[in-house]
Amino acid sequence: MSKQLKSDIVLILVTMVWGSTFIIVKNAIQTLPVYNFLFIRFLLAFLLLTIIFHKKLKNIDNKTLAAASIIGTMLFLGYAFQTMGLKYTTASKSGFITGFSVVLVPILEAVFLKRKPSKPAILGIVLAFIGLILLTTNIDLSINIGDFLTLLCAFAFGMQIVLIAKYASTLDTYLLATIQIGIVALLSGIVTFLFEKPFIPTSVAVWSAIIITGFFATAFAIVAQNTMQAYTTATHTALIFALEPVFAAIAAFLIAGEVMSFRAILGGIFMFAGIVLSELPEAEVSK
Repeated sequence: MSKQLKSDIVLILVTMVWGSTFIIVKNAIQTLPVYNFLFIRFLLAFLLLTIIFHKKLKNIDNKTLAAASIIGTMLFLGYAFQTMGLKYTTASKSGFITGFSVVLVPILEAVFLKRKPSKPAILGIVLAFIGLILLTTNIDLSINIGDFLTLLCAFAFGMQIVLIAKYASTLDTYLLATIQIGIVALLSGIVTFLFEKPFIPTSVAVWSAIIITGFFATAFAIVAQNTMQAYTTATHTALIFALEPVFAAIAAFLIAGEVMSFRAILGGIFMFAGIVLSELPEAEVSK
């Protein structure tokens, strides 16, 4: 199995984990403030990785610390802008605009990494974007402050993917992921203590959500993302991550009985087709 294929499989698994935990997080933040939840979730993940990689952390260098801090800040800003934007826009618009990062990433990759996306990748992006439109209902053309904040979220998540692609092949990816998670925990902690009334939850359901997301959707997923991105491009990673709403819809159906519409199923098919197309060698597409 090639490293590219292996990275694709792992990144799809990561996306599946993120998508399937969406409804778990949604239920948890009904009782726990958003940044309070993020603080505990990322702190738990950081402590777990610190225990696992404590020997590596003793040898961390300034370049890794600086790169991980910048990437971690982008990851936090993605969550922050998305959450703030949701106060002023609809969930469907938020999902659509956040997914717009699949279009932003190849542009950011071309600007910052000087990597021009291939023709198959461009066609894949178009199909994935059509899929996102089909997955999202009730989209209107008006723009408000919530939409603008959510666009900043898409930019932040896009930059996180591009920066990982820049550094993953030259730095220790385990350290890179651990420090990123620590930065998100630190910034979430600052925000929750300044603007929320944080508390330690007592609900078994909330703690289950924190443990599941902390261990699997944060510690495992971000370490896997950082490690696997060393073998693929930022654009290809963004295409795979665009599948998150597909897996979220499937999980919502299995866990909460939410029924996917025909339009949503069609959107998922377009997105899968986009990823498959982007795998083809450029010569095959141009025939």
